Amino acid sequence: MRRTEPFLYVGLTVILIGVLLVIPVVTVIGYSLFDNVITNPNPEFVGLAHYTDLLTDKGFYTSVTNTLIFTIVSVAAHLVIGLVFALLLNSPLVSRSTTAIYRTIYVLPWLFTVAIVAVLWRLLLNPNGVINYLLSFVGVGATEWLSDPSLALGTVTFINIWAGYPFFMVSLLAGLQGISADLYEAARVDGANAWQRFTAVTLPNLKPVIISMSLLDLIWTSQQFALIWMTTGGGPIDATELVSTYTYKLAFTKYEFGAASTAAVVVLVLSMILAVLYVRHQRAKE
Repeated sequence: MRRTEPFLYVGLTVILIGVLLVIPVVTVIGYSLFDNVITNPNPEFVGLAHYTDLLTDKGFYTSVTNTLIFTIVSVAAHLVIGLVFALLLNSPLVSRSTTAIYRTIYVLPWLFTVAIVAVLWRLLLNPNGVINYLLSFVGVGATEWLSDPSLALGTVTFINIWAGYPFFMVSLLAGLQGISADLYEAARVDGANAWQRFTAVTLPNLKPVIISMSLLDLIWTSQQFALIWMTTGGGPIDATELVSTYTYKLAFTKYEFGAASTAAVVVLVLSMILAVLYVRHQRAKE
């Protein structure tokens, strides 16, 4: 009985993981090998044909390029902005009351749901909205921020940066508060200036947090769907088409569930690579 007791504790969890994770993943992989799945009771086995079609589809490469730009710029900006604000909030030159006020203001974007963020910025960026109204005072005409193919990707990237930087800020602030003041004092005694203390003390101690947060943000941002769908829908003219919206359209606009499953498998493989890197980093840190 003692030998089986541990399995009884984890048995339900294993079953839930199998039902909610393993079975759907296996099903999607199976769908990627067939044509006319779901819509046809007798789908045709096509093997790797969908993968070949996907890798020769210009639309897929457009979505991959947009996803890379969107993800890399967002993660880099999240890190830089989050670190700057964390340093400001952790500065001894700012009083506690002022820090509390600014901490509340800075973290507000993180409290909004994606739907609220999307609706809020669609109203602000409307041709007759607040942003264009303010810009009119400096001689800038009404701009179609979300409808101009040359501006749309940059605009949604900016929105994602605004909504996501508090995650880095809070995490880095916790990391900063965990650095011993003795290290900074020792650096001052050695004659290190502010920049040298930052590069020799702050950054090395924040490195584990920075790497962990960056890997997590890469996974989350590369799979962003709701914000794009509720602001531009992947348009205009595929200017903001990400792999997530590309896959969604294949499944629920074109009803090509086999091709959509193939794109989902590719996303799964890339996400697993990032997840493995994250897990290895966590183990190395321990």
